[in-house]
This record gives sequence, structure tokens and C-alpha cells, in this order.
Amino acid sequence: MRFLPLLAGFGLAACSPGGSAATPALEAGDPPATAAAADPRSETRTFRDWIAICDNGDACSAYGQGEDGFGWIRVAMAAGPDARPEVAAGRWPDDGAEAGPLTLTIDMTEYPLTLAKDADAATAAPAQALEVVRALADGATARIGPDQAISLSGAAAAMLWIDERQGRVNTVTALRRPGSQPASSVPEAPALPVVTPARAVAQTGFGGQKPALPAALEAVPAVAACRTETGDHWAANQVMSARLDASTELWAVPCFVGAYNIGHDWYVTGPGGRDPRPARLSSSSGEVTASTINGGYSPETRTLSAFAKGRGIGDCGVASTWTWTGRAFVLTSEQEMSECWGIPAERWPTTWRTR
Repeated sequence: MRFLPLLAGFGLAACSPGGSAATPALEAGDPPATAAAADPRSETRTFRDWIAICDNGDACSAYGQGEDGFGWIRVAMAAGPDARPEVAAGRWPDDGAEAGPLTLTIDMTEYPLTLAKDADAATAAPAQALEVVRALADGATARIGPDQAISLSGAAAAMLWIDERQGRVNTVTALRRPGSQPASSVPEAPALPVVTPARAVAQTGFGGQKPALPAALEAVPAVAACRTETGDHWAANQVMSARLDASTELWAVPCFVGAYNIGHDWYVTGPGGRDPRPARLSSSSGEVTASTINGGYSPETRTLSAFAKGRGIGDCGVASTWTWTGRAFVLTSEQEMSECWGIPAERWPTTWRTR
């Protein structure tokens, strides 16, 4: 079950004040744009019943789905010669199972999984994780516990793709195609872009719990359209604002509401909302918008975050964070789970990271 059609129905384009394709921006104090362009891009591939994702730092994850839709397994592999795989598995719903051991069975071989109290998934022991991953790649059948069957169709191809992306083929660290080459022959992880946040600014005397939109913003046609869209609904009062510096403000205009999502359009303005311009919020794919879903700004961290849910339980969607650098909002983290497989957000793959 994919989440994208669920978001399409909200009509983001009608409320967005603008957007165009561009690469994630870098600001003062960050590496040059030419260096950023050399970084690997995030990529997602589908291999039958498995998906694999690698981010801009070559951290990769592969996911398999339960054949009945109620189980999943995740293999995570960081980049670099010292990285080792991590294996996590989940049953959704969990049937109220108590914390304790579970078993992952691959072709009649049992591998213990530990489900710690309040954990979101059961995990394989680190010392056994690589063995488990290779068994998944070579196996024909797998199940979590007594009856949660996991399809292995596509698992081998997903692991091999990760090996190729990270330069592990024919090394002792390879997930799918190991060889005799030492771990030291694996390339180092690529350097991540550096983003420096602006200084925190006191919010005393600004905004409040329910700030009113300034007249200058109310006069913007796109804002007026959003206000008409929300009408008398409670969402119309969900205006947000913050002071970015002594002469710059941030305003969020509620633009639509759904069963479990609320959308805002964000504007960077002068004092009192004057001279508004749409914020530029880029994604790892290079798309730029001024809109968020379930967004909010933290003055303490200078970050604007959003969590677009694909469905109400929040097991699929996109989680993004942008940092205010003093000149613009720069994408600093992004996680995306395109399949509604019951996987908690803490186990989603990253598609963009910075430091």
C-alpha cells in the first residue's frame, strides 16, 4: 500500500504560493555548491517485494513486507569500511505481545530476535546480523514468530544493489556477494553537507498562542485563497509565527485540513508581515515548495519540521526538517517511507542528512 495517492487528494498545488525544481540549497558557512553537487543523491529502488533506499551519505536500508501485510523486516547498512548491518523486524498489529524474545526463521534455521520493553521492533544480535542478512538474501522462506511470513522475493537483488552502491562487492563485509577482499577496501562514507544554524532569537512579546495574520499577508492573493479554503473551520485559527531576527519574521498560513493532516503555507516577511515572500523549502529530490503538512517551527533550534502522514497511524509518509541559516531554510534531514507496511517512523530510511 503506497501513501502518495492519499496525499494527492489534499490539493497542495492550489494552496502553494510557488515552487520550482532546484537542488537543496547551501548557505554561508556550508561547503561550496560544487562540492555538494558531487555528493551522491538519494535513490530508491524496488525489487519485487522489497524496496531499498540509500541517502546522500550512502547509508542504505532494505525492507521486506509480510505476505499477509502484518509483518516487516528492515536491514540497515551504514557506509564505510567499519559499518556492520543492523536487522530489525516487526509484527503489526503486535497482538499485545509482551516484551521478550522472538524468532526469525529462514529456511528452517532459527535466529533469535530481542524485543525490548517499549521497543518499536525486535532486533537481531549485532554479532549475528551479517549472517542473518546473508541468509535472507539466499533464502526461500522466512517468518517472524510462529506465523508472520515475510516474502524474500527481491531480497537478494536489494542486498546486491546496496553492496554495489557502497562498494562492498567481493569484500568480507558484503551483504549479498562476499569475497576475500578486506573491509579496508570499502570506500569511506561520503562527506555530508554542513549547515550552520543562525543564532537563536528571543521571542518575547511576539506572536502568542493564536497570532493574527498581519494585513500585508492577508492581502496576498494566495493567502486569501487559503483563508477561503479553510473557511470557519478550526484550522483557520492555526496561524503560526516566529521572529527569525530583528527585522525578519516567519508566518504560517493554514491552507487545508484533512482527517490527520493540516497544511500550511510559510512566508518570510519584514516587521509586521510586510514584504512577504514564500519560504523556499527544498526536498531531497530537488523540488521546492512553501508548503508543509503537520509543520511547525522551533525558535530554540531554528528548525522548521514537517511530518506528512500517508495514513492516520503514521506508518508511511515524509518527515522533513529545514534549518534557518540567517538567509534561508536549508534541508537538513529527510526520511521517507513510501509503503504503508506498519513500519514506525523511527525505522524509516533517511533520504537526506547533513551535519
